[in-house]
Amino acid sequence: MHISFLIHNAYGIGGTIRTTYNLANALAEQHDVEVVSVFRHRDEPVFTPGPRVRVRHLVDVRPDGADAEDPDLGRPARVFPRAEGRYEQYSALTDRRIAEHLATVEADVVVGTRPGLNVHLARETRRGPVRVGQEHLTLDSHPAALRATLRGLYPRLDAVTTTTQADARAYRDRMRLPGVRVQGVPNPVPRPGIDPADGSGKWVVAAGRLAPVKRYDLLIRAFDTVRTQRPDWRLRIYGGGKQKDKLRELIDRMGLYNHVYLMGPANPIEPEWAKGSIAAVTSSMESFGMTIVEAMRCGLPVVSTDCPHGPGEIIDNGVDGRLVEVGNVQAIAEGLLELINDDALRQRMAHAALKDSERFDPSRIAEHHESLFSALLAGGGNSPGGRTRGSLHRTRAALLAGAYAVRDAGRTAFGKGRTA
Repeated sequence: MHISFLIHNAYGIGGTIRTTYNLANALAEQHDVEVVSVFRHRDEPVFTPGPRVRVRHLVDVRPDGADAEDPDLGRPARVFPRAEGRYEQYSALTDRRIAEHLATVEADVVVGTRPGLNVHLARETRRGPVRVGQEHLTLDSHPAALRATLRGLYPRLDAVTTTTQADARAYRDRMRLPGVRVQGVPNPVPRPGIDPADGSGKWVVAAGRLAPVKRYDLLIRAFDTVRTQRPDWRLRIYGGGKQKDKLRELIDRMGLYNHVYLMGPANPIEPEWAKGSIAAVTSSMESFGMTIVEAMRCGLPVVSTDCPHGPGEIIDNGVDGRLVEVGNVQAIAEGLLELINDDALRQRMAHAALKDSERFDPSRIAEHHESLFSALLAGGGNSPGGRTRGSLHRTRAALLAGAYAVRDAGRTAFGKGRTA
């Protein structure tokens, strides 16, 4: 089948971009796959697409790009929803180019990767392709105005995928999407191309945007308790963001400058995970928890707050990591010290983390997308256009779905410590 992803900016850096490439590369082993980027702001993508994945753009905003001086670039967008977080980057030009693309796209399945682009998919995709809207943020994280817009337009999609089962339930219960298939499918994370951590480094590692939701202030305060008992251990925090100066001031004020280090962004991050022995996540909310899986795939047990929605669906508490109370500095410190002070427990959890995280391998995640796409094609999709074209695909898709069902026989649904 021909699968076309529509993404905000395939040339940048971020979790959605990395996830899209991971999935596209895996699907391209069996299918015709393209990634269509609304924007292009640099010559080459930060993340390297696989040799079978085509990447193209709709609007070239490089300084010498073809669209840099287009007057429509300065005119406001009318289709991309105003309540969407990226609204200010969209324009009359992006409205026109996206509409032109969706009116002519030659694909069996078109996949949007953020709410604003899913709105375009719902309104403008030509008759025929199956329309799948991916949600990489939680429903609760969207402002009320955006939820209202999505509630009116998502019924035109054929499917909505979320990164957790909890968020899929929220969409089913609260968005009124008759005929739309809502399915939770976690993000794919490939096996790192390095040896896993050996557990000898006395480092706790954290990584992510230096943003309020990540609550690195709690992690720093918790590490003050850790260093009083185990002054031989250190904390490295990787990432950039607006809270850098505030966190630096907190580190200095607490006298932790020899124990807590703000390392800045790191790409690739895998070698930095492998230098540590424990990973820490102290967020108040995680739509999935990419860093949790990345750390586990590098052989680190993760001490994470049990925040909505992702950590509890990834970590098997007490087996491959530890879940602690959200916002509780003492609980975070105790979770870290439990693993720091028990070498045998830490090693057992590390081995379990390596094994359990295999269920997030891109090949396994791609299988679930293949099954979803094939089922939608076999059924003709939700839209009238999809049903018309569905008759042309039904036999082929049914055969594919049958093949995937045989291949998936014996596998369980996504869950902690289980293959899927």
